[in-house]
Amino acid sequence: MDLLKELADNVIKGQAPKTEELTQKLLDDKVSPADILNKGLVAGMDVVGTKFKNNEFYVPEVLIAARAMKAGMKLLRPKLAESGVEPVGKFVVGTVKGDLHDIGKNLVAMMMEGAGFEVIDLGVDVTPENFVNTAKERKASVIGMSALLTTTMLNMKATIEELKKQGLNDTIKVVIGGAPVTQNYADEIGADGYAPDAASAVAEVKRLMKI
Repeated sequence: MDLLKELADNVIKGQAPKTEELTQKLLDDKVSPADILNKGLVAGMDVVGTKFKNNEFYVPEVLIAARAMKAGMKLLRPKLAESGVEPVGKFVVGTVKGDLHDIGKNLVAMMMEGAGFEVIDLGVDVTPENFVNTAKERKASVIGMSALLTTTMLNMKATIEELKKQGLNDTIKVVIGGAPVTQNYADEIGADGYAPDAASAVAEVKRLMKI
């Protein structure tokens, strides 16, 4: 079997030690870091995302696959930097102010990294100013916000207002999600996109960035 295909398969199966071993072998064989990323790790996570969307995989399988991908990325990241491979985009993600739930947000961060994005994860209880200032400083294209409590959803609107205040709402897109969040609410507060789950978030961000 082709080693890149084998690498992708091991990501799908969530075999972290094997993923790390194969990544090292491919690097030793002088396979380009971009190919290892795109034809191995990202290809594997693409399948995981599709299976998750089709209810063939659930959260535990996605977490295990993401852990395998991270094992490969640990070896690959310095090589990608050396060879000048740019991420497909920069994505700032966090759970909004007042909300400490992070499982959904962590899944989105993992899926985005698995799709080749540089992910800047601000964690939980993130203020509108922190979202906007980080996105501006790191030159991110998209902000992703998550909320599980209806009372904290208002802070999604506050972040969009902060973007407008700083005149950045045309250059930085906003995607929102979380259990109580709907497409209607996204439309109401002027978010650029809505994602009902982590796999949809990747597709939605790519759509907004026209990738």
